[in-house]
Amino acid sequence: MNINLVTFYLRQVIMAVIIIIVGLWAIKFIVNLAKKAMEKKRVDSAIVSFSTKLLSILLKVVLFISIAGTFGFETTSMIGIISALAFAVGLALQGSLSNFASGVMILLFKPFKIGDYVEAGGYDGTVQEIDIFSTILATPDNKKIIVPNSEVYSSPITNYSHYDKRRVDLEIGVDYDSDIKQVKKSLENICNNHELVHKDPAPFVRLGTLADSSINFKVRVWTDTPNYWAVYFDLTETIKENFDNENIEFPYPHVTITKRDNE
Repeated sequence: MNINLVTFYLRQVIMAVIIIIVGLWAIKFIVNLAKKAMEKKRVDSAIVSFSTKLLSILLKVVLFISIAGTFGFETTSMIGIISALAFAVGLALQGSLSNFASGVMILLFKPFKIGDYVEAGGYDGTVQEIDIFSTILATPDNKKIIVPNSEVYSSPITNYSHYDKRRVDLEIGVDYDSDIKQVKKSLENICNNHELVHKDPAPFVRLGTLADSSINFKVRVWTDTPNYWAVYFDLTETIKENFDNENIEFPYPHVTITKRDNE
């Protein structure tokens, strides 16, 4: 047995063990340092978790190449093979990488948060979860929709919950024979007497359009965002009740039949 050869490989093994121990400690230190830096800047926890895991994997690959180099392997060819594999995996996971990139942008710029009611990616609902690859919505009829982040971020996003106040818009059509002042006064009283309608800015009631079979009033009131639908339906019901009591008629299709006597 060649003592020199055994000694050489024994030294290589010891060196490899030392590199592994020191390398793993260094990787753990660097990952923790990066994690603390991101947490200090209040980066979203999902991005922190994914980024630190990815960083750990990349550093371990570098450590593996370093260990292989101590045993005399050609590291240049290994780097080429790993790069080719990474390129192939990148092509195969192109859609997932697009979702990941979009997820990072969503978590960084925060166009919406959990609990917001949004319209995004062609769907609307309450945001239940923002993952690194997808956004989960709950529809008003309690259906779960998982929307890929690439579809969310590549389309217009409407966040109905972003602001504290929202404007409720109604268009009320009445018969052409109606008294304009009476209709306007009735609508103003209804809006001003609703407890959820803001007094500032004041409710807006004006005659808007002269349609083919009706005159249409524009009604615009402001309320707190959570009360939007309550105000919308309350006003609609109250307007119908008050108009019936005040004999203000809504337009409806009329058919006029003319009878001519035979000459």
